[in-house]
Amino acid sequence: MQNAREFPDFLRLIDERSTAFSTLIAGAPDLDVPVPTCPGWTLFDLVQHLGAGRRKWAAVVAGKVPGPAAAAPSERPALLAWFTASTQELLNALREAGPDRGCRTWWGASQSPQTSGAVARHQVQEGAVHTYDAQLALGDPQPLPVEIALDGVEEFQLTCCATTAAWPHEPAVVDYHATEGLSLRLRLSADGARVTRLQSADDKPDASLRGTASDLVLVFYGRIPLDSVELAGDRRVFEQLIAWEPEA
Repeated sequence: MQNAREFPDFLRLIDERSTAFSTLIAGAPDLDVPVPTCPGWTLFDLVQHLGAGRRKWAAVVAGKVPGPAAAAPSERPALLAWFTASTQELLNALREAGPDRGCRTWWGASQSPQTSGAVARHQVQEGAVHTYDAQLALGDPQPLPVEIALDGVEEFQLTCCATTAAWPHEPAVVDYHATEGLSLRLRLSADGARVTRLQSADDKPDASLRGTASDLVLVFYGRIPLDSVELAGDRRVFEQLIAWEPEA
């Protein structure tokens, strides 16, 4: 399945969301502000998580074994500089690798390739969702940018839902409709979970979700409730999906 975006777009969007994230942290009243969507975390923890993750993925893309998680400095100016350096380390590794270099990822059984391009694509989403987390913590949550959210609907399904592990319930067909013009179908069976783009459908799904691309992505990541979007069909299928933890 071809990506909606290209590799240079992913690099640009990682950089753009990183700037937005840094601006939020720079203007926060305190780094100890709690993050409701990441229970037990503060804004400082959020910065440390995202920055350390970028350093880890930079090593993975470069074909190295990631070292221990990097410790972030506690003072805000140094923390922001550390986060900027973390992002640059990831971007440099991705530019050097290009989109097709093979690398080890946690989504081996999914429909996303184990490549540097797929890492870049997923890092766009991680940065966007954590920027939303920071916005929410500071009292001004914003929808994900449409360009990011539209790709995120598909990226989440391909990377986080598609698997060769057997679906442990009755077979089901689930459709997702972003109001901006993207529809996907997820088939769940003993053969696993497989995703396709949906152009037209003669058969009715067992369940479906319809909403803005941003709302769908935020539902997928548990940032907003399922009832934030329009649900049709068997709600139980979505509850089973949320609870499902397939073995790798």
